[in-house]
Amino acid sequence: MTPAKSDTPDMPFPPRLELSGICKSYPAVVANDNVSLTVARGEIHAVLGENGAGKSTLMKIIFGAVKPDAGTVRWNGADVHVANPQDARKLGIAMVFQHFSLFDTLTVAENIALGLAADVNMAELAEQIRQTGKNYGLELEPHRHVHTLSVGERQRVEIVRALLTKPQLLILDEPTSVLTPQAVQKLFVTLRQISAEGCSILYISHKLDEIRELCHSATVMRGGKVTGHCDPAQETAASLSRLMIGAEPEQEEETEPHAPGELRLQIKHLSLPRAHAFATPLDGITLDLCSGEIVGIAGVSGNGQQELLAALSGEDRRAKPAMITLKGKPVGHLGPNARRALGQSLVPEERLGRGAVPEMSLTDNMLLSHQRAPFVVNGMIQFKHAIQAAADIISRFRVKASGPAALAKSLSGGNLQKFIVGREIVRKPDVFVVAQPTWGVDVGAAAQIHHEIRLLKEAGCAVLVISEELDELFHLCDRLHVIAKGRLSPSISNQEATREQIGLWMSGLWDKDGNAAGVATGELASA
Repeated sequence: MTPAKSDTPDMPFPPRLELSGICKSYPAVVANDNVSLTVARGEIHAVLGENGAGKSTLMKIIFGAVKPDAGTVRWNGADVHVANPQDARKLGIAMVFQHFSLFDTLTVAENIALGLAADVNMAELAEQIRQTGKNYGLELEPHRHVHTLSVGERQRVEIVRALLTKPQLLILDEPTSVLTPQAVQKLFVTLRQISAEGCSILYISHKLDEIRELCHSATVMRGGKVTGHCDPAQETAASLSRLMIGAEPEQEEETEPHAPGELRLQIKHLSLPRAHAFATPLDGITLDLCSGEIVGIAGVSGNGQQELLAALSGEDRRAKPAMITLKGKPVGHLGPNARRALGQSLVPEERLGRGAVPEMSLTDNMLLSHQRAPFVVNGMIQFKHAIQAAADIISRFRVKASGPAALAKSLSGGNLQKFIVGREIVRKPDVFVVAQPTWGVDVGAAAQIHHEIRLLKEAGCAVLVISEELDELFHLCDRLHVIAKGRLSPSISNQEATREQIGLWMSGLWDKDGNAAGVATGELASA
């Protein structure tokens, strides 16, 4: 059945945007190779491609954040030179980046004000932020500092900032990665309304079903080149995947019921007060994780995931020692190195800054969690082993990078994610905790990461996956919990769980036995 969507607008105007012969090269890679693209007024146009296909570079060129080596840009029928993002905003172009461009020490309102007129009234802006967030299901507190926000909440800031400018062209890079299914549909209603009013939308997403449902047309990129155009409504998710990767997509195996082994990680009545004014307090969280099983935690961003990860990683050491035990040993008070020594690996939700240091090479980033022999001997780094290990990760996880010396910041988001996940998996951990494992990752890479996680499980590792992707959790996990308002739901087996029940639990509505409490339709829709 073809998903319902509106027809492509047919208006007697020149295209909103025309790109012709766009080229951009870096020392180790050709990011865009003679790329041409046309977007009509009011059109929702998808740009598809694997991680590293050149999509983000092309979007940055349109937004003026990157200068092309060659090619022309036409805007509403006239040649233009977009020198910087300020020029783009003056033209009416707004962009939501996959990697956010926010100042940590400023508030939400102050960050948004930076892209607006200098004489903006901050009180009026705060109210606009609240109202826009409410209308689009992207609620924000304007006076909250960005450094206290989760990754999902930071993305909300970017989307609201873009919408407040009332753009003629809106560029969205993975805009739904932090939204519930209900909120995604609400956002789609908004995007269709914006489109009907004449705003064009360039939409980048690896969620192929979303593209089929929402977009009027699609341009496919591979290796920096345009390899085709299509009407997504006339394609299947499998055929779109073939267009992207040039081959049949890998078939992911289904998760089979598995008898868990020994208890590896136990959280017992973990309660922590707010670490700062805008944090989510943790309230009596209890969880058992055994060898040979994958347990998932679902939830809307900002409901305590960030705080739970900090407690599990050792970044937050306020827990009483016995509240968290690792292989039978109390570790609530221990730091990350001590937990690694006991066999835990952890992938944080934030790639740049926590998962990797942007200005460091992949080799140096590999050493962040590999500080024992053969990589470090008697306090001395054995660079031969370190470089080879980084190269092996690049090869095994198909990371598109120039080599072990490549800086972390030079990789696309999806390729950096593959490297970070690979770095932790090759440690052969006894307990593997991963947040948002496939955020912004293309379908082929997601299948590969899922496969590697399953191999860990088969080897006896205990795996905890924290994700806002319900499809991912249903596909990958043996059991599920939901985190809401700092509380953790009871466990439910994947075979028994339904999307409706999990969606209801995401509102925090369950009783002590895991049964859904009474809820009005409006409450569920706002989950």
